Formats: sequence, C-alpha cells, structure tokens
Amino acid sequence: MNSSHFFCWDERRDIAHPGNRQETLIFSVTHFLNCAKEAFKLHGHFAVALSGGSTPLAIFQLLSTPPYSTEIDWTKVLLFWGDERQVEPTDPESNFRMAFEAGLKNLPIPPQHIFRMEAEKELKTHAMRYETKIKEVLALRPFDLIMLGMGSDGHTASIFPGTAAFKESKRWVVANHVAQKKTWRMTLTYPIINRAKNTVFYVLGKEKQKMVHQIFCEKADPPFPAFLVGTEKNKALWILDTEALGTLFKTRNSN
Repeated sequence: MNSSHFFCWDERRDIAHPGNRQETLIFSVTHFLNCAKEAFKLHGHFAVALSGGSTPLAIFQLLSTPPYSTEIDWTKVLLFWGDERQVEPTDPESNFRMAFEAGLKNLPIPPQHIFRMEAEKELKTHAMRYETKIKEVLALRPFDLIMLGMGSDGHTASIFPGTAAFKESKRWVVANHVAQKKTWRMTLTYPIINRAKNTVFYVLGKEKQKMVHQIFCEKADPPFPAFLVGTEKNKALWILDTEALGTLFKTRNSN
C-alpha cells in the first residue's frame, strides 16, 4: 500500500486519497485485508463491524471475488454490524442482507462467527443483548476494524443529528429513534467506535464533497455526528476518492 496516499489532517483524523472510484475501492479492500492479517498475527482472529451503503456493497463484492477472496483465512473472521434498520433480515433494506447478497455468503465464514443485529423487533432489548455479546466475544479487546460511511446530513452508522445516540457516553449499542427517518435503528455508539484499533470512513462520490468540506473545514454547533469519530489515541482514517475530496487540501492550505 503506497504511503503517499496517506495524509495527517489533525490529531484525530488521517485522510487517504487513492485516486478515482475504482482505485479507491481497491485501496479500501487492500486496507481491509491488511487489517485482518495484522489482527491474525496479534490474537488469531479478525473482529470487524460492517457498514451498510453502496460503497461497502462494492467493497464486499470485491472481497468476495479472486484474488482478494483467497488472501486471508475467512474461518478466523468474526462479523458484526455497526448499525441496522428495523426490518427483517430478508428485507432489501437490511444491512445484514446487503452484505451477504453482495458476496459474503460465498466466503467460508463459520455461522457461529456471524453476529447480526436483531433490529426487527424489541430493539431496546436486543441492543442490550448485542452489547453483551460483543463483550462476551471480544472480552476487553477492541474491534480490529469498524467500517463507517457518512450520510449527506453528516450522520454515521445510525447516529443521526439530534438523536439520543448522538449524546450516548456509556452504552456501546443502543436503539435509536430517528425522527427524520420516522423509524428506529440499532447502532454502535461513540464509546465503542472510538476504541477500535482501526476506524475507517469510506466516502466516495461528488455528492459527498460538500459534507466532507463542512466536517473538515467548518465548525458546526452542534457538530455533525461523523465529526466526533476519532481520538488522539485512536485516529479515524477517512478514505476519500477524488470526487469526494474535491478542493479540501487547497482550502486547508489557503486558510
């Protein structure tokens, strides 16, 4: 992986700019696999929380096809999810279904290593159970990788502006009412996201350019949810293609 792609933005965030959309997807897949290989060396397994959205879908499709699908031992992978909609796992809107239909179902991941969020009913109860399961499986270890996206409103996972999850400081998993979507979601929260060994945003496309600029260059009050990801101890990596990056570096250098 070419280190020239990486740029330190501040004490909490790094940026990777691999190039166009396809170059960025390949970079993202390679980074995912490198995180897995490092985790295998450290403790023998790779615990990852997956994201929904079109970019992760494309990443899963690549991961599920040669040569990428044969680069790691998938029997040592532990799959969790970063958020889920209040739908059945067979619903087209399900993040769980999306990941598997994108190709993960073709990989030799043991069923006992797949931990989906049961968000279709009794969200508060199942959120507590999911948090307990994470603690049971990972013990004191953080996630090796948490995959994140960013919405046009600055939300990440299912932490939306003005919702209870935005202010959560203790719980790792919560049921979150999203008034602007007129629905409930289940989501990981900042306390667990910000302790992950690798926390990565995948942001591609010109439609994300404006929000990327706002998050990195403007001071919103309250801040956008995606802004609060990343600490000095555990920096967040933003992987941006050329269209999403826009004139971000030029704006920074002119200030």
